[in-house]
Amino acid sequence: MKFTKMHGLGNDYVYVNCFEEDVSRVDLPELARQVSDRHFGIGGDGLILILPSERADFRMRVFNNDGSEAKNCGNGLRCVSKYVFDHGLTQETRFTVETLGGIMAPVVSVGPDGKVDQVSIDMGEPRFERSAIPMTGIPEERAVEEVIDVVDASFTMTAVSMGNPHAVLFVDEVRDEDVRLYGPQVEFHEWFPERTNVEFIQVLNRQEIEFRVWERGTGVTLACGTGACAAAVAACLRGKTDREVTVHLAGGDLFIEWRESDNRVIMTGPAEEVFSGVYQGPIPYK
Repeated sequence: MKFTKMHGLGNDYVYVNCFEEDVSRVDLPELARQVSDRHFGIGGDGLILILPSERADFRMRVFNNDGSEAKNCGNGLRCVSKYVFDHGLTQETRFTVETLGGIMAPVVSVGPDGKVDQVSIDMGEPRFERSAIPMTGIPEERAVEEVIDVVDASFTMTAVSMGNPHAVLFVDEVRDEDVRLYGPQVEFHEWFPERTNVEFIQVLNRQEIEFRVWERGTGVTLACGTGACAAAVAACLRGKTDREVTVHLAGGDLFIEWRESDNRVIMTGPAEEVFSGVYQGPIPYK
């Protein structure tokens, strides 16, 4: 199986071009677990498939390194956008990508070498209702500035759906040890029947946020695009930042704009291709 390794700010996945590779009989969750292994596989935060779509120009499927399927992935979407342009699957700089979280509309910026160096994506409108997260409680109510208790700590949380669930925790100081300790406790909290991504954010000023993430089904990653969008929206919703912010992730920066005119969230950031190869491990078939 041919593959390409790509990353968005260090959030790295194994990408498979399913215009060329047939994965119809493959056990995809098991394949994701195998190729993601950093010692016995290729290594990555998961597996992303680039496929034809009946509803958009392309389709993206995202599998975390535990085999679970994600509804969306902002960093992965930027990488898919770079791949389809750089590899000649499209000559357009604007196109659409179908995800389980909805149809996304990337716009690529091409550098002097003819390759994509930045991608801006309309990530859609944020949702706050508990039913949209999903989250327990009264379906139409919002979970804004709620106190969530874990084993030995409490956090002020705002829940946001960007096509996938996010619990944004506001902290005085972002500490990696807290992400590892409390991230899984919030991911599996009883409030979230489908689990959740967990963002720890420290507001630096009205234009900057320090950010770390525990991703559902993956754990600590260097970046999360939809999480950065959720964090920016949650901070603005609570009056802590403006609508345009730079989010400082462990792997680099993303620029997020929550437009007042149409309520849509625009994410802009880089994508990188690292290497391509042929996976010769055993392909798990159904």
